[in-house]
Amino acid sequence: MCRWLAYSGPPIHLDRLLFEPENSLIRQSLSSQLGRSVTNGDGFGVGWYAGQPFPGQYRDTFPAWNDANLQSLAAQIESGLFFAHVRATTGTATARNNCHPFRHGAWLFMHNGQIGDYLSVRHALDRRIRDDLYAARQGNTDTEVMFLLALANGLEDDPAGAMAATVAEIEQVVRDHGSNAALRMTVAASDGERVIAFRYSTDRASPSLFYITGPSLAERIGRDAAGAVLVLSEPLDEATEDWIEVPDRHMLTARAGEVTLAPFAPATATQ
Repeated sequence: MCRWLAYSGPPIHLDRLLFEPENSLIRQSLSSQLGRSVTNGDGFGVGWYAGQPFPGQYRDTFPAWNDANLQSLAAQIESGLFFAHVRATTGTATARNNCHPFRHGAWLFMHNGQIGDYLSVRHALDRRIRDDLYAARQGNTDTEVMFLLALANGLEDDPAGAMAATVAEIEQVVRDHGSNAALRMTVAASDGERVIAFRYSTDRASPSLFYITGPSLAERIGRDAAGAVLVLSEPLDEATEDWIEVPDRHMLTARAGEVTLAPFAPATATQ
């Protein structure tokens, strides 16, 4: 499993959230408190928006805690919307092209969790990727498959519908291969204007997901946080009353200072 965070709000330097907090994402890469994997050392990545119509991206296979370039860049890059991810592989190679976040056009996408029995169904899922999108496939992770299927299912116009269709498609392929292995996920996606996050699992054993906004977030970033939101795998400190858990089988949307939660339950989900 992995750890990730997504920030949207007044521009801040990336290190304000990646390195400085008590339980920073970099610390989580070495010693996660809530993840299934204590250590997330199979690579890392950051993606950010800074005035271009497409996001910047920096990924590598080093453990995040051992990359001086990441620390240097995070202290210099300022952004009002960025993603960061530390990886613990669930079976695919430790390679730069397998590190999150993934990008396509204006979109960033990252994931914590796994498609059950992925190595057994990988070929079948690859065959479902639309030809023009398959040409963009660089790695071999389940996350990249999910992203490309979601784009084909209409992510740009209808994120909720696209992810519901994608989850249903993946679950059907797994069942068609005679498996009852669960799909478990927290997903974050952005087009540079909004952050959309999903928490879902087939077996109601979803990975952890939290968010924080308002004065509680302002205190942590050291400036007015009007319209800001931080969505992440686990809290950055022990002030538990400030961190709001995203309910299982829900979708979070943050845009223009407004955070909304809505149920997310594909028609194929086990009730």
